[in-house]
Amino acid sequence: MNNKLNTRAVILSALLCSIGIIIPMFSPIKIILEPASFTLASHVPIFIAMFISPGTALFVAFGTTLGFLLGGFPITVVLRALSHVVFVSIGSFYLKKNKEVIKNMKSSMLYSFFIALIHAISEVLIVIPFYLGSSLSAGYYDKGFIVSILGLVGVGTLIHSMLDFTLSVYIWNLLPKEVVKKSMIKA
Repeated sequence: MNNKLNTRAVILSALLCSIGIIIPMFSPIKIILEPASFTLASHVPIFIAMFISPGTALFVAFGTTLGFLLGGFPITVVLRALSHVVFVSIGSFYLKKNKEVIKNMKSSMLYSFFIALIHAISEVLIVIPFYLGSSLSAGYYDKGFIVSILGLVGVGTLIHSMLDFTLSVYIWNLLPKEVVKKSMIKA
């Protein structure tokens, strides 16, 4: 039984990880606000992994980071993906102890906001040294620090994260009951 459970967890983690790699590479739904861009649903596999377990969530976060690295994305994008480990760790361990949080709209949205805030702060902290080191594209400097870093990266990530979280809960609720039942959290 335990062997079957471990096999299921590995397969589910690998599937979510591969979806997390494929979405940013091939998604036609990208919002481009020069110099930043946001790919709708790119965090969905990570959020669904958070609903399952901290181990699954961390595996998917590291796996998607590796996908960005191997996919030839700029180092700032790779490191922003790596920063997901921060919100994934906090969020998935919280969900493990508070499974009911995604069961109703109010607690789910409040949780989404705080996780998105951690997500946004982490990504801003990754980008600041590149900005100060004049390592980013000219578009960042044309718009200035407030608009480019705090606005596009910070507020943009906050909104993007909350949209993807909402989409993730919706998808989670559409999953077959036997998949949800055998996972840690039922929404």
